[in-house]
Amino acid sequence: MPALFEAYITNLGKYNEGELVGETLKFPTTKEEVQGLLKRIGVDGVRYEEFFITSFDGDVLGLYDYLTEYENLDELNHLACLLSELDQSDLEKFEAVIDSGEHTSSVADLINLTQNLDCFEFYPDIESEEDLGRYSAEDLPIPEELKDYFDYEAYGRDIRLNEDGHFAPGGYVLNNGGKFIEHYHGIEDIPAEHRVFSY
Repeated sequence: MPALFEAYITNLGKYNEGELVGETLKFPTTKEEVQGLLKRIGVDGVRYEEFFITSFDGDVLGLYDYLTEYENLDELNHLACLLSELDQSDLEKFEAVIDSGEHTSSVADLINLTQNLDCFEFYPDIESEEDLGRYSAEDLPIPEELKDYFDYEAYGRDIRLNEDGHFAPGGYVLNNGGKFIEHYHGIEDIPAEHRVFSY
C-alpha cells in the first residue's frame, strides 16, 4: 500500500534533554513498523514513554495543515487506511473539501469526511467564476449571437454565492445538502487491523 502521508516522530524525553531523536513514519503503517520505530528512537515505555510529531508531509493536498503534534497514531493510521481506499476522483474531492475548511477540526472530523464524500459535489478543472458561469450556462437557452455578450463571470459569482461553493486547487466543490453521518466517534471505532500503537 503506497504511503499517503508521513509524520516525523520525536522522542519527547530526549527532546526535553536537548537532543533531537526521531524518525519518519509513513502512513498507512503496521504495528510492527511503529514498534520498530519507537524502539529505534528510544521510546521504550520505561525511561522514555512519550513522543510527539515534529512535522507532517505527504501527497494529500492540505491535509497536514489540520494535523497537530499530539495526534493519535491509531487515528492517523485509520485515516490513512480510509484515504487509501478512495479512488482518485474521491481523493481529489476530499482535498477540495478540506481546502474549504469543512470537517477539519480534528482527525475524527477528517475520518468522518472520508465516509461522507457523497455529501459534496466536485467539478474538476472549474477554477474561476467565469469557468463556473460558462459550465452552468451550457443549459441556458442563450441565442448564439448573444453568447459573446453574456457575463459568465457575474453569472458564476451568483451561482457560487447562492450555493456557498468553494474554488479549491483542482476544481469547484459544494455541499449538496446530503445527510452527513458520523460513523466515527472515538478510538473504540477503529478496526483492529488499523490499530498500530502499543508499547
